[in-house]
Amino acid sequence: QVQLVESGGGLVQAGGSLRLSCAASGRTFSYYAMGWFRQVPGKEREPVAGISWLSSSTYYADSVKGRFTISRDNAKSTIYLQMNSLKPEDTAVYYCAVEKYLSGIVAGTAIDYWGRGTQVTVSS
Repeated sequence: QVQLVESGGGLVQAGGSLRLSCAASGRTFSYYAMGWFRQVPGKEREPVAGISWLSSSTYYADSVKGRFTISRDNAKSTIYLQMNSLKPEDTAVYYCAVEKYLSGIVAGTAIDYWGRGTQVTVSS
C-alpha cells in the first residue's frame, strides 16, 4: 500500500521558517517526480514546488520563488520543502504528491499519489 506521509507543519510567526518532509513507502518511485501543493478553504489546490527524479530540474510557483527550496533524498524516498521568510498568505494545508513527470506536477493534473497533508499556519 502506497503511503505519502507529510510532517513538519505547524504554527510560525511571519518571517519565520519551517521544513516540511514527505516520506514515501509501499513502493519504489524510481524516476518519478515529486512535489508540494497547498490548498486553502474555498480555493483549488495549487502546485508550490516540484523536483525531478535526479533533482536536475525544479519548479517553483512565482509566489514562493526565492523563499522556498525543494530537495529530495532518493535513498530515503523522502522530499523536503524548506520554507523561509514565511508570510501569512502561505497559510494552507500542504500536500505531497508523486507524478511520473515534473510537467505533471507543474500542471497539477493526473497526480498519481497524494499525501494527507500537513497544516502550515503563519501568524502576522
